[in-house]
Amino acid sequence: MTNPVTQAATLLKEHRESIDRLDAILVYTLGERFKHTQAVGKLKAAHDLPPSDPSREAAQIARLEDLAKEADLDPDFAKAFLNFIIQEVIRHHRKHQE
Repeated sequence: MTNPVTQAATLLKEHRESIDRLDAILVYTLGERFKHTQAVGKLKAAHDLPPSDPSREAAQIARLEDLAKEADLDPDFAKAFLNFIIQEVIRHHRKHQE
């Protein structure tokens, strides 16, 4: 019979390994996303387009909220997370226009 403390330690280790893998996926996914947003920023700067697109941003936030609900993730958290990313992207776009 397995010791409950040993069993809990094994489960904890497995969960932490999964978290570490998912963190790596998040970082690499964000890196890929920012490569594309940097390209968008350069295109906007080259064509004298504004760094922000409020209608696109609102649509993205609504879409992410729906995805969050499907994924059983707090939609307010997802919205705050995307807002943070959008603000960072806009900051990068403004840098391209300087």
